[in-house]
Amino acid sequence: MNRRHVITALALALTASPALAQTASAPPPAANFVAPDFAVPTRIEGPGFVLVPLGPALAQIDFAAYMSSIAHLQQTFTRSTGWPRADITAAEAMLDMETEAGRFAARESFAYAVLTPDGARERGCVYVYPGGVGGHDAIVRLWVTKAEYDAGFDAELYAWTKGWIAKDWPFRNVAYPGRAIAWETWDALVAAKPKP
Repeated sequence: MNRRHVITALALALTASPALAQTASAPPPAANFVAPDFAVPTRIEGPGFVLVPLGPALAQIDFAAYMSSIAHLQQTFTRSTGWPRADITAAEAMLDMETEAGRFAARESFAYAVLTPDGARERGCVYVYPGGVGGHDAIVRLWVTKAEYDAGFDAELYAWTKGWIAKDWPFRNVAYPGRAIAWETWDALVAAKPKP
């Protein structure tokens, strides 16, 4: 792990961001996660939604989305009380957006907001992380707000995301922890991975 990754990890530890929430179940960012000539998607239209990279311009609507669903996300996405939590500040939310945008620009991982077609509201997020666990070359996680979950959008977004990743990304063996792979199985795979 280089110095920049250590600094990023320390900053995330202080904020308990969604980026930190994935740390326990995914490996750290990897160089050459995708080939230099791979055109990373930056705006993707789906049925009733659009995906765009997370970044500072989305800090307010991202914050509103996850803060509307604290207990739901703690149970379904992070499996912890570290994120989201009721005392997240606007500064912490902005740092998280800056971190995700930096990782996207460096091609280390790719975090997307799932917005309504008009961009006014965030319905959830999709994260594409480097693999390295159990022979997987990528790890994809996603969440939707409690209201969207109750409306059935979680299953729709998951099905759509699997198709999008298979069609538009260069991965052969993608892990979907907590979905295609039970959390207990995933945690065992992560624990069994040799430490660098």
